[in-house]
Amino acid sequence: MSKEKVINEKSIAFLEKYLNNPSPTGYEWEGQKIWMDYIKPYVDEFITDTYGTAVGVINPDAKYKVVIEGHSDEISWYVNYITDEGLLYVIRNGGSDHQIAPSKWVDIHTKKGIVKGVFGWPAIHTRNKAKEESPKLDNIFIDIGAKDKEEVLKMGVHVGCVITYPDQFHILNKDKFVCRALDNRMGGFMIAEVARLLKENKKELPFGLYITNSVQEEIGLRGAEMITQTIKPNVAIVTDVCHDTTTPMINKKTEGETKIGDGPVISYAPAVQNKLRERILETAESNKIPFQRNASSRYTGTDTDAFAYSNGGVASALISLPLRYMHTTVETVHKDDVENVIRLIYETLLNIKDGETFSYFD
Repeated sequence: MSKEKVINEKSIAFLEKYLNNPSPTGYEWEGQKIWMDYIKPYVDEFITDTYGTAVGVINPDAKYKVVIEGHSDEISWYVNYITDEGLLYVIRNGGSDHQIAPSKWVDIHTKKGIVKGVFGWPAIHTRNKAKEESPKLDNIFIDIGAKDKEEVLKMGVHVGCVITYPDQFHILNKDKFVCRALDNRMGGFMIAEVARLLKENKKELPFGLYITNSVQEEIGLRGAEMITQTIKPNVAIVTDVCHDTTTPMINKKTEGETKIGDGPVISYAPAVQNKLRERILETAESNKIPFQRNASSRYTGTDTDAFAYSNGGVASALISLPLRYMHTTVETVHKDDVENVIRLIYETLLNIKDGETFSYFD
């Protein structure tokens, strides 16, 4: 495949629309509709499940099944408590970072539509300089401009309303994509691009391909746990994000060394099937796709774990996209890495044979 123009103008338009749409954990369906609409021309049929995972299928009648997967949900907050004065306290929905919250705008999702709010914080003039208090889950709060609890309720805001950040997609210095929720709607974008390229390049696969956009990864890989039981795949190639560890305040001795712009990150972990990983590495080398390596200890912390340990064991591997500032509203990735992850998944699929077991004992 040519190394030019993997991502085109139509791709970028889809990416921007997909990222700007909120898809908090448990509320992913509007984003899934955008994603399904984009890949509809490139697949034969769709599978959806009760909680919102969406799967585009190529060659649905094939017995041998390969999954390529990302997850669609983003971190968010829930309204947890409303004070008599009309202020809102929150709990996490996923791994939301309390330290970035103060002074951020938020969208509160209600049956009456979006209610705007801000995470308030005491002015620097009023804080005790000898004993600065840092943002914590029990002291951050949202102000929606209501005078009391009664007005909050009249606005449609109640305990259990989900809250997202409204920050939107930008391109930084021509080749860096910046937005909230790149973790991991970039995964959904990349697997969608693989489906597009297979169709446009008229590639015929000897197996069924299940392009899977799972829900609820951020609260424990739950969407992948469910959909793998439905698909019952033979092979799963998962894509998620990992940390760029070259920015300040990160210890490379504990986190390893990976960097945006240096290529996809191929993982080593117990859940990663070694022979499948070696096939991916060989594919990268033979196609001159740059790559990096990363080691996990007991688990990857991604949907790879859910697929690997399902259905009696599924040969699974993880190809990660290096990312800066994870779980903030300015998550940042390099366009070259995005294109190279797409290339690597695409070329690996062309390098898998029908019926392969990846057994250590063959």
